[in-house]
Amino acid sequence: MANASASSCSSPAAGLPLVSIVATCHNHAPFLRHALNSILAQTYPQVEVILIDNGSTDGSPNILQEYAAQQPHWQLHLLPENIGLCRAFNLGYRQSAGEYLVDFATDDVLLPSRLTQQVALFQQLPAHYGVLYSDAELIDEQGSHLRFHIRREGNRLHPQPASGEVFAEVLRRYFISTPTMLMRRATLDALGGYDETLYYEDFDFWVRAARDWHFQFLDAVTTQKRKHPQAMSRTAYRPGDPHLDSTLATCRKALALCRTAAECEALAVRLRWEMRQCVRHGNHQHAVQLADLLSQTRHLSALDQLLARWSRWRCS
Repeated sequence: MANASASSCSSPAAGLPLVSIVATCHNHAPFLRHALNSILAQTYPQVEVILIDNGSTDGSPNILQEYAAQQPHWQLHLLPENIGLCRAFNLGYRQSAGEYLVDFATDDVLLPSRLTQQVALFQQLPAHYGVLYSDAELIDEQGSHLRFHIRREGNRLHPQPASGEVFAEVLRRYFISTPTMLMRRATLDALGGYDETLYYEDFDFWVRAARDWHFQFLDAVTTQKRKHPQAMSRTAYRPGDPHLDSTLATCRKALALCRTAAECEALAVRLRWEMRQCVRHGNHQHAVQLADLLSQTRHLSALDQLLARWSRWRCS
């Protein structure tokens, strides 16, 4: 493990809160320079950068060392093996000092005014707002435009962003572009960071954070999210993929956190969708577990019961 200087930034800006960017890398060499240059291009002056190489086997460590040598105030941690997304982020988060944090995967790109825009809005919000998110541009491996995360039809946005109390909404549907999030440190502290037993982080973080903290949408494109064949989500729902175990664990937590019938109904929408995706991809073992959770919400439909019986028969 290599560790550069732990100082936060080279030129302090009076009155502005520190933002910590925890940049995690695993075999992102083709995209890494673009990502790191986007950190350098930020117009916001109070930035702490913590680089985590999560056991890369390509040329990523060399590139990270090059940038860390040129930016001695950046921290660099070269991990000898992949310890998972959640543990890697927590390593950086626990060594950071920022009032706000960005979880930055180094195959993505930060647009130059991102932190300036997001911090300005966050500073206007009450202290019980824990997460701010925005729109993202989806790009391909070459950096070409694919689409935006939020589709716009006149004044209508799809998916419709939610602000304020969003617990039921994060149970019901996917609307947050994860790479755009700016998180309040107090929120992460209250949650103990990411759950390191999980394969992926965002759904669990949204559920636990939204129970006691408000979220705010910023209507601006602040980030480029890269879509490529190595993306973890491409194999989700297939038998043997580890995503579903983490989804099930998060849904069990969510059920325990539900306080109202409306929240249970929102969770049922999520469970039903997840179950049907599993059936569609032949993952009947997970479909049965999701059906069992769905029955506990008391919103198991006749079709749900039929699919559950079919999956149980396929598992027998």
